Amino acid sequence: MNRAFVFGTVSTVLSLVSSPCWAADPANPQSANTTTSVTILERTPLTEHERARAGLWGLSAAEWQRYRTLMEGIRGSISPGTISPIEVLGIHARDQAERRKYAEQWAVMMREDAERILAFQRAYDAAGRLLYPDESLIDVARLPQQIDSDDTLRRTDRVLLFARPDCAACDALLARVLARLDRLDGVDVFLTGIAAGNESAIRAWAVERGIRPEWVTTRRVTLNFEGGALARVARGRDELPVLMRRRGESVTPLSGSAL
Repeated sequence: MNRAFVFGTVSTVLSLVSSPCWAADPANPQSANTTTSVTILERTPLTEHERARAGLWGLSAAEWQRYRTLMEGIRGSISPGTISPIEVLGIHARDQAERRKYAEQWAVMMREDAERILAFQRAYDAAGRLLYPDESLIDVARLPQQIDSDDTLRRTDRVLLFARPDCAACDALLARVLARLDRLDGVDVFLTGIAAGNESAIRAWAVERGIRPEWVTTRRVTLNFEGGALARVARGRDELPVLMRRRGESVTPLSGSAL
């Protein structure tokens, strides 16, 4: 897919210090310290652990040092800690060729990871059928039932599903909703339990559950971070999964029996 320099000789260091491009800004007394710290970071050799991590991501020592420096700036302040080095370098690419290089590298890694996830899911499903051939993983009759005065779905309706990872009942309800996708305007999934901005995690979650990329591209299915949406549309409901129906501007509870 995707999240060594050494200090020069004394003469080199002196030449850098004397160069105008490294001079401190009199109007900003902090600029000298900032520049010095970044320079030191860029020239600090990689530790053995960092060299190993760089190798896992297919990055050179210079690339890993640039990634490390970028994470000391705004990228490390606003991005989740799980952002990959490839994404960081791609976001801060210095030209189009560099941006394309990291984009292609990330696409390959994500494709390979999706294939691994699907392969394990198939193995898991096969193991379940082998070990428990006469048992159902989910008792559908025990899924949350919600009162709805008009418990029907129309072709123009959108279904809102509030779920979380590692929730068997959520997965079972999602499967039933996706089975109705051709008879709906679309499905909007809101996930809790995943840090806002962690798009890699939400993509992996979707792949594991058979959500096709073309559904997302055409917005037949949208993947969203919950971010307090449940409290806005269903105040007092916090036991997941929760199913809602959007009809025009109206959002109302929907029971599992309507699927």
